[in-house]
Amino acid sequence: MATIFIPTPLRKFTANAAKTEIEAQTIKSLLEELSIKFPELKRYLYAPDGKIPSFINIFVDEEDIRNLDMENTQVKKESVVSIVPAIAGGIDDITFTKGELARYNRHIIIPEFGLEAQKKLKKSKVLVIGSGGLGSPLLLYLAAAGVGTLGIVDFDVVEDSNLHRQVIFGVSELGIPKVEAAKKRLLEINPYIQINVYNERFTKENAMRLIGDYDLVADGTDNFPTRYLVNDACVLSNKTNVYASIYQFEGQVSVFNYQANGVFGPNYRDLYETPPPPGLVPSCAEGGVLGVLPGIIGSLQALEVLKVITGIGEVLSGKLYTFDALSFQSRTFKVGRKKSNPLNGENPSIKELIDYEEFCSVGKIESKIKEISAEEFRELLEKEEDFQLIDVREPHEFEIANIGGELIPLGTIISQGEKIERDKKVVVLCKVGGRSEKAIRALEEQFGFSNLYNLKGGIIHYLNTFHPEMETY
Repeated sequence: MATIFIPTPLRKFTANAAKTEIEAQTIKSLLEELSIKFPELKRYLYAPDGKIPSFINIFVDEEDIRNLDMENTQVKKESVVSIVPAIAGGIDDITFTKGELARYNRHIIIPEFGLEAQKKLKKSKVLVIGSGGLGSPLLLYLAAAGVGTLGIVDFDVVEDSNLHRQVIFGVSELGIPKVEAAKKRLLEINPYIQINVYNERFTKENAMRLIGDYDLVADGTDNFPTRYLVNDACVLSNKTNVYASIYQFEGQVSVFNYQANGVFGPNYRDLYETPPPPGLVPSCAEGGVLGVLPGIIGSLQALEVLKVITGIGEVLSGKLYTFDALSFQSRTFKVGRKKSNPLNGENPSIKELIDYEEFCSVGKIESKIKEISAEEFRELLEKEEDFQLIDVREPHEFEIANIGGELIPLGTIISQGEKIERDKKVVVLCKVGGRSEKAIRALEEQFGFSNLYNLKGGIIHYLNTFHPEMETY
Protein backbone atom coordinates (compact mmCIF):
# COMPACT_ATOMS: atom_id res chain seq x y z
CA MET A 1 0.00 0.00 0.00
CA ALA A 2 1.11 3.57 -0.70
CA THR A 3 2.05 5.79 2.24
CA ILE A 4 0.32 9.18 2.50
CA PHE A 5 1.79 11.92 4.69
CA ILE A 6 -0.81 14.25 6.19
CA PRO A 7 0.27 17.91 6.70
CA THR A 8 -0.12 19.49 10.13
CA PRO A 9 -3.12 21.74 9.22
CA LEU A 10 -5.16 18.71 8.07
CA ARG A 11 -4.31 16.35 10.94
CA LYS A 12 -7.25 17.57 12.98
CA PHE A 13 -9.40 15.72 10.41
CA THR A 14 -7.37 12.49 10.68
CA ALA A 15 -7.43 12.00 14.47
CA ASN A 16 -3.98 13.65 14.49
CA ALA A 17 -2.50 10.91 12.32
CA ALA A 18 0.64 12.12 10.52
CA LYS A 19 0.51 9.37 7.92
CA THR A 20 -1.72 6.59 6.68
CA GLU A 21 -1.58 3.76 4.16
CA ILE A 22 -4.02 3.24 1.31
CA GLU A 23 -4.17 0.79 -1.56
CA ALA A 24 -4.74 2.64 -4.83
CA GLN A 25 -3.63 2.65 -8.45
CA THR A 26 -3.85 6.38 -9.19
CA ILE A 27 -3.95 9.67 -7.31
CA LYS A 28 -7.66 9.92 -8.14
CA SER A 29 -8.51 6.60 -6.50
CA LEU A 30 -6.14 7.34 -3.62
CA LEU A 31 -7.95 10.61 -2.81
CA GLU A 32 -11.31 8.87 -3.05
CA GLU A 33 -10.22 6.19 -0.58
CA LEU A 34 -8.66 8.83 1.68
CA SER A 35 -11.96 10.75 1.71
CA ILE A 36 -13.82 7.60 2.67
CA LYS A 37 -11.36 6.86 5.47
CA PHE A 38 -11.44 10.45 6.76
CA PRO A 39 -14.73 12.00 5.56
CA GLU A 40 -14.01 15.48 6.96
CA LEU A 41 -10.98 15.74 4.69
CA LYS A 42 -13.04 15.63 1.52
CA ARG A 43 -13.91 19.32 1.36
CA TYR A 44 -10.21 20.20 1.49
CA LEU A 45 -9.15 17.66 -1.10
CA TYR A 46 -11.67 18.67 -3.76
CA ALA A 47 -12.74 22.00 -5.25
CA PRO A 48 -16.45 22.58 -6.07
CA ASP A 49 -15.80 21.38 -9.62
CA GLY A 50 -14.45 18.08 -8.25
CA LYS A 51 -10.86 18.84 -9.12
CA ILE A 52 -7.86 19.16 -6.79
CA PRO A 53 -7.89 22.73 -5.43
CA SER A 54 -5.09 25.08 -6.45
CA PHE A 55 -4.03 25.69 -2.83
CA ILE A 56 -2.90 22.06 -2.50
CA ASN A 57 0.18 20.48 -4.03
CA ILE A 58 0.46 16.72 -4.20
CA PHE A 59 3.77 14.96 -4.68
CA VAL A 60 4.36 11.34 -5.58
CA ASP A 61 7.76 10.62 -4.13
CA GLU A 62 9.54 13.84 -5.15
CA GLU A 63 7.51 14.72 -8.26
CA ASP A 64 4.66 17.22 -8.40
CA ILE A 65 1.65 15.52 -10.03
CA ARG A 66 1.15 18.71 -12.06
CA ASN A 67 4.33 17.73 -13.88
CA LEU A 68 3.10 14.15 -14.27
CA ASP A 69 -0.45 13.06 -15.16
CA MET A 70 -2.43 14.97 -12.54
CA GLU A 71 -5.22 12.83 -11.02
CA ASN A 72 -4.30 9.96 -13.32
CA THR A 73 -0.71 9.80 -12.02
CA GLN A 74 0.13 6.19 -11.24
CA VAL A 75 0.71 5.14 -7.63
CA LYS A 76 2.79 2.11 -6.70
CA LYS A 77 2.82 0.09 -3.49
CA GLU A 78 6.12 1.66 -2.45
CA SER A 79 5.08 5.21 -3.38
CA VAL A 80 5.21 8.03 -0.84
CA VAL A 81 2.46 10.58 -1.43
CA SER A 82 2.75 13.98 0.26
CA ILE A 83 -0.09 16.50 0.52
CA VAL A 84 1.34 20.01 0.90
CA PRO A 85 -1.25 22.80 1.32
CA ALA A 86 -0.57 26.53 1.32
CA ILE A 87 -0.23 27.94 4.85
CA ALA A 88 -1.02 31.55 5.64
CA GLY A 89 1.04 33.62 8.05
CA GLY A 90 3.80 31.76 9.88
CA ILE A 91 7.35 33.02 9.82
CA ASP A 92 7.28 36.37 8.06
CA ASP A 93 5.10 34.83 5.36
CA ILE A 94 7.97 32.71 4.02
CA THR A 95 6.78 30.93 0.88
CA PHE A 96 8.19 28.15 -1.28
CA THR A 97 8.15 27.55 -5.00
CA LYS A 98 7.04 24.19 -6.34
CA GLY A 99 10.68 23.36 -6.93
CA GLU A 100 11.57 24.10 -3.33
CA LEU A 101 8.66 22.06 -2.00
CA ALA A 102 9.78 19.12 -4.10
CA ARG A 103 13.38 19.51 -3.01
CA TYR A 104 12.61 19.70 0.72
CA ASN A 105 9.87 17.08 0.60
CA ARG A 106 11.76 14.59 2.79
CA HIS A 107 12.08 17.26 5.49
CA ILE A 108 8.52 18.49 5.26
CA ILE A 109 6.93 15.06 5.63
CA ILE A 110 8.69 14.41 8.96
CA PRO A 111 5.94 14.97 11.56
CA GLU A 112 8.33 16.53 14.09
CA PHE A 113 9.84 18.83 11.44
CA GLY A 114 7.30 19.84 8.84
CA LEU A 115 6.84 22.99 6.82
CA GLU A 116 7.26 25.36 9.77
CA ALA A 117 10.79 24.10 10.49
CA GLN A 118 11.65 24.36 6.80
CA LYS A 119 10.45 27.95 6.85
CA LYS A 120 12.76 28.67 9.75
CA LEU A 121 15.66 27.30 7.73
CA LYS A 122 14.80 29.44 4.73
CA LYS A 123 14.58 32.55 6.89
CA SER A 124 17.84 31.87 8.75
CA LYS A 125 21.27 33.39 8.13
CA VAL A 126 24.34 31.40 9.17
CA LEU A 127 27.94 32.60 9.07
CA VAL A 128 30.48 29.80 8.61
CA ILE A 129 34.03 30.77 9.49
CA GLY A 130 36.44 28.54 7.60
CA SER A 131 35.61 26.40 4.56
CA GLY A 132 38.26 23.72 5.08
CA GLY A 133 38.00 20.30 6.71
CA LEU A 134 35.08 21.13 9.00
CA GLY A 135 33.62 23.87 6.83
CA SER A 136 33.28 21.60 3.78
CA PRO A 137 30.73 19.06 5.11
CA LEU A 138 29.13 21.75 7.26
CA LEU A 139 28.47 24.00 4.27
CA LEU A 140 27.36 21.14 2.02
CA TYR A 141 24.70 19.95 4.44
CA LEU A 142 23.49 23.40 5.45
CA ALA A 143 23.08 24.35 1.81
CA ALA A 144 21.32 21.10 0.96
CA ALA A 145 19.02 21.48 3.98
CA GLY A 146 17.83 24.86 2.75
CA VAL A 147 19.43 27.43 5.06
CA GLY A 148 18.33 30.60 3.32
CA THR A 149 21.53 32.65 3.59
CA LEU A 150 25.02 31.29 4.11
CA GLY A 151 28.05 33.50 4.70
CA ILE A 152 31.53 32.05 4.19
CA VAL A 153 34.69 33.62 5.64
CA ASP A 154 38.03 32.30 4.39
CA PHE A 155 41.15 33.96 2.98
CA ASP A 156 42.88 30.82 1.68
CA VAL A 157 43.11 29.23 -1.77
CA VAL A 158 42.50 25.59 -2.66
CA GLU A 159 45.64 23.44 -2.48
CA ASP A 160 46.19 19.83 -3.47
CA SER A 161 46.85 18.83 0.15
CA ASN A 162 43.30 20.00 1.04
CA LEU A 163 41.52 17.50 -1.16
CA HIS A 164 41.82 14.39 1.03
CA ARG A 165 39.42 15.94 3.57
CA GLN A 166 37.95 19.17 2.16
CA VAL A 167 35.31 17.45 0.06
CA ILE A 168 33.65 20.62 -1.21
CA PHE A 169 36.60 21.20 -3.57
CA GLY A 170 37.98 19.37 -6.59
CA VAL A 171 41.10 19.34 -8.72
CA SER A 172 39.65 21.95 -11.08
CA GLU A 173 39.55 24.47 -8.20
CA LEU A 174 43.25 24.31 -7.32
CA GLY A 175 44.61 27.83 -6.84
CA ILE A 176 41.13 29.39 -6.67
CA PRO A 177 40.00 31.25 -3.53
CA LYS A 178 38.17 28.79 -1.32
CA VAL A 179 35.15 31.04 -0.85
CA GLU A 180 34.59 31.33 -4.60
CA ALA A 181 35.03 27.59 -5.19
CA ALA A 182 32.71 26.81 -2.28
CA LYS A 183 30.03 29.21 -3.51
CA LYS A 184 30.01 27.64 -6.96
CA ARG A 185 29.68 24.13 -5.52
CA LEU A 186 26.94 25.06 -3.05
CA LEU A 187 24.80 26.78 -5.70
CA GLU A 188 25.06 23.63 -7.80
CA ILE A 189 23.60 21.73 -4.84
CA ASN A 190 20.91 24.29 -4.05
CA PRO A 191 20.20 27.24 -6.37
CA TYR A 192 17.39 28.46 -4.09
CA ILE A 193 19.69 29.90 -1.40
CA GLN A 194 21.82 33.03 -1.03
CA ILE A 195 25.62 32.69 -0.64
CA ASN A 196 27.70 35.63 0.63
CA VAL A 197 31.47 35.28 0.47
CA TYR A 198 34.16 37.15 2.39
CA ASN A 199 37.60 36.48 0.96
CA GLU A 200 39.39 37.89 3.99
CA ARG A 201 40.89 36.84 7.28
CA PHE A 202 38.51 36.91 10.27
CA THR A 203 40.02 39.53 12.57
CA LYS A 204 39.06 41.67 15.54
CA GLU A 205 38.68 44.58 13.09
CA ASN A 206 35.97 42.93 10.98
CA ALA A 207 34.52 40.32 13.38
CA MET A 208 31.62 42.32 14.80
CA ARG A 209 30.66 43.65 11.37
CA LEU A 210 30.59 40.18 9.80
CA ILE A 211 28.79 38.48 12.67
CA GLY A 212 26.24 41.28 12.99
CA ASP A 213 24.48 40.34 9.75
CA TYR A 214 23.79 36.73 10.78
CA ASP A 215 21.60 34.83 13.23
CA LEU A 216 24.26 32.41 14.39
CA VAL A 217 27.88 31.43 13.74
CA ALA A 218 29.47 28.06 12.99
CA ASP A 219 33.14 27.89 13.94
CA GLY A 220 35.20 25.80 11.51
CA THR A 221 38.55 27.41 12.31
CA ASP A 222 41.83 25.60 12.94
CA ASN A 223 43.80 27.83 15.31
CA PHE A 224 43.39 29.12 18.85
CA PRO A 225 43.55 32.90 18.23
CA THR A 226 40.65 32.76 15.78
CA ARG A 227 38.72 30.32 17.94
CA TYR A 228 38.84 32.68 20.94
CA LEU A 229 38.02 35.61 18.67
CA VAL A 230 34.93 33.83 17.31
CA ASN A 231 33.77 32.96 20.83
CA ASP A 232 34.28 36.44 22.24
CA ALA A 233 32.63 38.15 19.28
CA CYS A 234 29.61 35.85 19.60
CA VAL A 235 29.27 36.49 23.34
CA LEU A 236 29.65 40.25 22.94
CA SER A 237 27.02 40.29 20.17
CA ASN A 238 24.66 37.74 21.81
CA LYS A 239 25.01 35.22 18.99
CA THR A 240 25.04 31.42 19.27
CA ASN A 241 28.35 29.78 18.38
CA VAL A 242 28.18 26.19 17.08
CA TYR A 243 31.67 24.84 17.73
CA ALA A 244 33.65 21.89 16.39
CA SER A 245 37.32 20.95 16.35
CA ILE A 246 39.42 18.03 15.09
CA TYR A 247 42.90 16.63 15.56
CA GLN A 248 44.30 13.41 14.06
CA PHE A 249 41.64 10.87 15.15
CA GLU A 250 39.58 12.90 17.64
CA GLY A 251 36.84 15.49 17.40
CA GLN A 252 34.74 17.75 19.62
CA VAL A 253 31.33 19.40 19.15
CA SER A 254 29.37 21.82 21.35
CA VAL A 255 26.97 24.75 21.18
CA PHE A 256 28.13 27.88 22.98
CA ASN A 257 26.28 30.99 24.14
CA TYR A 258 22.90 29.43 23.34
CA GLN A 259 20.01 31.38 24.81
CA ALA A 260 17.14 29.43 26.39
CA ASN A 261 14.42 31.00 28.53
CA GLY A 262 16.30 34.29 28.49
CA VAL A 263 19.49 32.78 29.89
CA PHE A 264 22.73 32.29 27.92
CA GLY A 265 24.45 28.94 28.22
CA PRO A 266 28.21 28.33 28.64
CA ASN A 267 30.69 29.59 26.06
CA TYR A 268 34.14 28.43 24.96
CA ARG A 269 35.88 30.26 27.82
CA ASP A 270 33.82 28.29 30.33
CA LEU A 271 35.37 25.18 28.82
CA TYR A 272 38.87 26.52 28.14
CA GLU A 273 39.40 29.85 29.87
CA THR A 274 42.92 30.21 28.42
CA PRO A 275 44.67 28.51 25.50
CA PRO A 276 47.39 25.86 25.85
CA PRO A 277 51.06 26.90 25.54
CA PRO A 278 52.19 27.54 21.96
CA GLY A 279 53.22 24.34 20.19
CA LEU A 280 51.58 21.97 22.66
CA VAL A 281 48.72 21.17 20.29
CA PRO A 282 49.94 21.16 16.67
CA SER A 283 47.70 22.25 13.82
CA CYS A 284 46.38 19.78 11.26
CA ALA A 285 49.18 20.90 8.94
CA GLU A 286 51.73 19.76 11.51
CA GLY A 287 49.98 16.88 13.30
CA GLY A 288 47.71 15.66 10.52
CA VAL A 289 44.09 14.54 10.50
CA LEU A 290 42.34 11.40 9.26
CA GLY A 291 40.51 12.51 6.11
CA VAL A 292 37.12 11.07 7.05
CA LEU A 293 37.08 12.64 10.54
CA PRO A 294 36.14 16.19 9.42
CA GLY A 295 33.20 14.66 7.54
CA ILE A 296 31.91 13.00 10.71
CA ILE A 297 32.44 15.97 13.01
CA GLY A 298 31.40 18.59 10.45
CA SER A 299 28.13 16.72 9.85
CA LEU A 300 27.42 16.67 13.59
CA GLN A 301 28.15 20.39 13.66
CA ALA A 302 25.65 20.90 10.81
CA LEU A 303 23.08 18.89 12.78
CA GLU A 304 23.44 21.21 15.78
CA VAL A 305 23.05 24.26 13.53
CA LEU A 306 19.79 22.85 12.17
CA LYS A 307 18.55 22.07 15.68
CA VAL A 308 19.34 25.59 16.90
CA ILE A 309 17.52 27.15 13.95
CA THR A 310 14.42 24.96 13.95
CA GLY A 311 14.07 24.33 17.67
CA ILE A 312 13.77 20.56 17.26
CA GLY A 313 15.47 18.12 19.58
CA GLU A 314 17.85 18.88 22.41
CA VAL A 315 20.61 21.34 21.56
CA LEU A 316 24.16 20.45 22.67
CA SER A 317 24.34 23.49 24.96
CA GLY A 318 26.06 22.95 28.29
CA LYS A 319 27.60 19.78 26.92
CA LEU A 320 30.80 18.76 25.14
CA TYR A 321 30.58 15.80 22.75
CA THR A 322 33.85 13.99 21.99
CA PHE A 323 34.51 11.30 19.38
CA ASP A 324 37.48 8.94 19.06
CA ALA A 325 37.62 7.46 15.56
CA LEU A 326 40.14 4.75 16.48
CA SER A 327 38.05 3.22 19.25
CA PHE A 328 34.72 4.45 17.82
CA GLN A 329 33.83 5.70 21.26
CA SER A 330 31.94 8.88 21.96
CA ARG A 331 31.31 10.60 25.26
CA THR A 332 29.28 13.61 26.33
CA PHE A 333 30.46 15.78 29.22
CA LYS A 334 28.57 18.46 31.12
CA VAL A 335 29.86 22.03 30.82
CA GLY A 336 28.70 24.77 33.17
CA ARG A 337 29.21 28.49 33.36
CA LYS A 338 32.21 29.60 35.42
CA LYS A 339 32.29 32.51 37.79
CA SER A 340 35.83 33.27 36.62
CA ASN A 341 34.85 33.62 32.96
CA PRO A 342 36.44 36.94 31.86
CA LEU A 343 33.59 37.64 29.43
CA ASN A 344 30.44 37.09 31.48
CA GLY A 345 31.50 35.76 34.86
CA GLU A 346 31.13 37.54 38.17
CA ASN A 347 33.85 40.09 37.40
CA PRO A 348 34.17 40.35 33.62
CA SER A 349 37.40 41.94 32.43
CA ILE A 350 36.91 41.60 28.66
CA LYS A 351 34.37 44.08 27.34
CA GLU A 352 35.67 44.39 23.80
CA LEU A 353 37.72 42.31 21.39
CA ILE A 354 41.40 42.00 22.32
CA ASP A 355 44.67 41.10 20.57
CA TYR A 356 44.19 37.35 20.19
CA GLU A 357 47.60 36.67 18.71
CA GLU A 358 49.14 38.12 21.85
CA PHE A 359 46.60 36.37 24.10
CA CYS A 360 47.53 33.00 22.60
CA SER A 361 51.25 33.90 22.62
CA VAL A 362 51.47 33.32 18.87
CA GLY A 363 54.84 34.52 17.70
CA LYS A 364 55.89 35.34 21.23
CA ILE A 365 59.62 34.79 21.62
CA GLU A 366 60.23 33.17 24.95
CA SER A 367 63.95 32.89 24.28
CA LYS A 368 64.87 33.80 20.74
CA ILE A 369 65.99 30.81 18.70
CA LYS A 370 68.31 30.99 15.74
CA GLU A 371 66.84 30.47 12.29
CA ILE A 372 68.20 29.78 8.86
CA SER A 373 66.27 30.58 5.69
CA ALA A 374 65.90 28.22 2.75
CA GLU A 375 68.28 30.41 0.75
CA GLU A 376 70.89 30.41 3.52
CA PHE A 377 70.58 26.65 3.89
CA ARG A 378 71.07 26.22 0.14
CA GLU A 379 74.23 28.33 0.35
CA LEU A 380 75.42 26.19 3.25
CA LEU A 381 75.08 23.10 1.08
CA GLU A 382 76.80 24.66 -1.93
CA LYS A 383 79.78 25.78 0.15
CA GLU A 384 79.98 22.25 1.61
CA GLU A 385 80.30 23.63 5.11
CA ASP A 386 80.54 21.15 7.95
CA PHE A 387 77.20 20.98 9.76
CA GLN A 388 74.76 18.45 11.13
CA LEU A 389 71.22 18.08 9.79
CA ILE A 390 68.51 16.73 12.11
CA ASP A 391 65.03 15.84 10.84
CA VAL A 392 62.43 15.63 13.63
CA ARG A 393 59.54 14.35 11.52
CA GLU A 394 58.05 10.85 11.70
CA PRO A 395 59.55 7.92 9.72
CA HIS A 396 56.64 7.76 7.25
CA GLU A 397 57.10 11.45 6.46
CA PHE A 398 60.82 10.95 5.95
CA GLU A 399 60.08 8.21 3.41
CA ILE A 400 57.88 10.53 1.37
CA ALA A 401 60.42 13.34 1.10
CA ASN A 402 63.79 13.99 2.66
CA ILE A 403 67.06 15.80 1.97
CA GLY A 404 69.24 13.50 4.01
CA GLY A 405 70.23 14.17 7.59
CA GLU A 406 69.58 12.10 10.68
CA LEU A 407 66.00 11.20 11.53
CA ILE A 408 65.17 11.77 15.21
CA PRO A 409 61.39 12.14 15.68
CA LEU A 410 60.31 14.95 17.97
CA GLY A 411 58.95 12.55 20.56
CA THR A 412 62.39 11.00 21.05
CA ILE A 413 64.56 14.10 20.71
CA ILE A 414 65.35 14.41 24.44
CA SER A 415 66.15 10.73 24.90
CA GLN A 416 68.52 10.92 21.91
CA GLY A 417 70.07 14.24 22.84
CA GLU A 418 73.56 12.69 22.89
CA LYS A 419 73.39 12.37 19.10
CA ILE A 420 73.33 16.16 18.65
CA GLU A 421 76.75 17.68 17.91
CA ARG A 422 77.98 20.60 20.03
CA ASP A 423 81.06 21.69 18.10
CA LYS A 424 79.40 22.54 14.78
CA LYS A 425 76.31 24.19 13.38
CA VAL A 426 73.20 21.98 13.66
CA VAL A 427 70.21 22.62 11.37
CA VAL A 428 66.91 21.17 12.61
CA LEU A 429 63.98 20.74 10.24
CA CYS A 430 60.43 19.37 10.11
CA LYS A 431 57.56 19.75 7.65
CA VAL A 432 56.87 23.50 8.00
CA GLY A 433 58.96 24.62 10.98
CA GLY A 434 56.76 24.19 14.03
CA ARG A 435 58.02 20.89 15.39
CA SER A 436 61.64 21.78 14.73
CA GLU A 437 61.22 24.97 16.73
CA LYS A 438 59.74 22.96 19.58
CA ALA A 439 62.62 20.49 19.39
CA ILE A 440 65.20 23.28 19.59
CA ARG A 441 63.54 24.85 22.61
CA ALA A 442 63.46 21.50 24.38
CA LEU A 443 67.11 20.76 23.60
CA GLU A 444 68.26 24.22 24.67
CA GLU A 445 66.32 24.03 27.91
CA GLN A 446 67.38 20.48 28.74
CA PHE A 447 70.99 20.45 27.57
CA GLY A 448 71.98 24.09 27.05
CA PHE A 449 72.68 23.87 23.31
CA SER A 450 73.62 27.14 21.62
CA ASN A 451 74.40 25.93 18.09
CA LEU A 452 70.94 24.92 16.85
CA TYR A 453 69.26 26.55 13.83
CA ASN A 454 65.65 26.14 12.77
CA LEU A 455 65.03 25.79 9.01
CA LYS A 456 62.33 28.42 8.32
CA GLY A 457 59.35 27.02 6.48
CA GLY A 458 60.61 23.48 6.90
CA ILE A 459 61.38 20.98 4.20
CA ILE A 460 58.22 21.88 2.26
CA HIS A 461 59.30 25.47 1.69
CA TYR A 462 62.85 24.42 0.84
CA LEU A 463 61.77 21.81 -1.71
CA ASN A 464 59.14 24.07 -3.30
CA THR A 465 61.79 26.78 -3.66
CA PHE A 466 64.74 24.76 -4.94
CA HIS A 467 63.45 21.33 -5.94
CA PRO A 468 59.86 21.75 -7.19
CA GLU A 469 60.20 18.49 -9.13
CA MET A 470 60.49 16.50 -5.90
CA GLU A 471 57.45 14.88 -4.29
CA THR A 472 56.03 16.64 -1.20
CA TYR A 473 53.00 16.09 0.99
